[in-house]
Amino acid sequence: MELRARGWWLLCVAVALAACAHGDPASKSRSCGEVRQIYGAKGFSLSDVPQAEISGEHLRICPQGYTCCTSEMEENLANRSRAELETALLDSGRALQATLAAQLRGFDDHFQRLLNDSERALQEAFPGAFGELYVQNAKAFRDLYTELRLYYRGANLHLEETLAEFWARLLERLFRQLHPQLLLPDDYLDCLGKQAEPLRPFGEAPRELRLRATRAFVAARAFVQGLGVASDVVRKVAQVPLSPECSRSVMKLVYCAHCLGVPGARPCPDYCRNVLKGCLANQADLDAEWRNLLDSMVLITDKFWGPTGAESVIGGVHLWLAEAVGALQDSSDTLTAKVIQGCGNPKVNPQGPEPEEKRRRGKLALPEKPPTGTLQKLVSEAKAQLRDAQDFWISLPGTLCSEKLAMSAASDDRCWNGVAKGRYLPEVMGDGLANQINNPEVEVDITKPDMTIRQQIMQLKITTNRLRSAYNGNDVDFQDASDDGSGSGSGEGCPDNECGRRISKKGSSSRTPLSHALPGLSEQGGQKTSATGCPRPCTCLLLLSVLTLVLSAARPRWR
Repeated sequence: MELRARGWWLLCVAVALAACAHGDPASKSRSCGEVRQIYGAKGFSLSDVPQAEISGEHLRICPQGYTCCTSEMEENLANRSRAELETALLDSGRALQATLAAQLRGFDDHFQRLLNDSERALQEAFPGAFGELYVQNAKAFRDLYTELRLYYRGANLHLEETLAEFWARLLERLFRQLHPQLLLPDDYLDCLGKQAEPLRPFGEAPRELRLRATRAFVAARAFVQGLGVASDVVRKVAQVPLSPECSRSVMKLVYCAHCLGVPGARPCPDYCRNVLKGCLANQADLDAEWRNLLDSMVLITDKFWGPTGAESVIGGVHLWLAEAVGALQDSSDTLTAKVIQGCGNPKVNPQGPEPEEKRRRGKLALPEKPPTGTLQKLVSEAKAQLRDAQDFWISLPGTLCSEKLAMSAASDDRCWNGVAKGRYLPEVMGDGLANQINNPEVEVDITKPDMTIRQQIMQLKITTNRLRSAYNGNDVDFQDASDDGSGSGSGEGCPDNECGRRISKKGSSSRTPLSHALPGLSEQGGQKTSATGCPRPCTCLLLLSVLTLVLSAARPRWR
């Protein structure tokens, strides 16, 4: 009797040990029942899910223990985990794109409104103040504002030359209009153009407008283009596909716990970070140049304020034009005498009308509008948002783990470590491609950087260079042309006959392609962005970018 009791006791112990080793049928059914719920919620057929755990030798991604996942289920969940991460990346990118796009629209609307208000003030005040001197030349003023808009929106225009051509054409038109009884052939007008620099027929207004407008428009254009480039970089990088190695690791991170019967275990924090640092290693390499770009954008907003700032100058173009035309009208007799002294007596047109009596200038009321505070609010919001976005690329793994991948709140014995429920021991990798050489979760080839992302890094560098040049008042696309001293007002660096030839070659109706057009705002007047319109410095930058990419790919990698 005693032996029989001892035998039953040993049998019970054996059954208990077997249950501990393999799990009883009820627990298996319960685990697979939870997997059925999750699998069905993803839209897959429940007929794929086994009723109870099966042997896992068929698994190619998850650990090969007892499992509730068939080969087909593992493949479906792997594809789903990849799609979910790609969607999460796109969503994160779209949120930042929306912020940048809202900033771009706000600043663009404001700068365009300043220029439109200036032109409207001119059209309302000039007819009464200057009469026919304005009315017969209204198109020249409209063309100037059109050129300024095109430049701001990215047209391949040299702003100083555009202004110089405007003043030269305006002088010819007004001089003819003041002296309708004279014959003024082209060679006489060429002489008039050469006399313009020392005579200063428009007073100091052209020089002041050139100095102020070039700095103000360059700063405004570079800033708004920077917003467009930043948004474009985010969009393109968000579309970079995940590598096959990353897809396997994400499946293991997100769904293998379900397959192995521990669906309640969330990924350990450090485990999740290592997986996503490996998956997004190339994206993290954007960090340095991304920060440089945003820092430069914040810095250039300092050029929006004061008497030489973008708001004052762009909104006050008409004030300089009014001063210039008024100066010409007041000194017309003196100007005529000096032109005749330098160019000789022109012939009288026997069929021409008699010269009109000098018309007294009307009252010109052009009060300068005080700032409305709109730009100050835009800049304040933009600075805060740009600073918040500075660590976007290196914070992306942690953000996705916390917000999208249901990461565990703490690293303890209850989180999923990729193999079982338990503590995750490996250290967290650093940011960027080079730091993933020993990533324990994702196999990363650090010798093969993603070329799409490398191109965007180069684009960030080019745009930052343009912003830094704009901060110093230089248009980087025309720096070679502006450094020669031409347009300085002294006449040096502009040989005899050269200025006249330069101005006469380009008609008032000429338009050039948009070389750095604002994304989404690049078409105006039928003009579209064209690489063929890129000037020599821009071509050099493109060649430099290609050379840098080639050298980067060819350079040996030290481990």
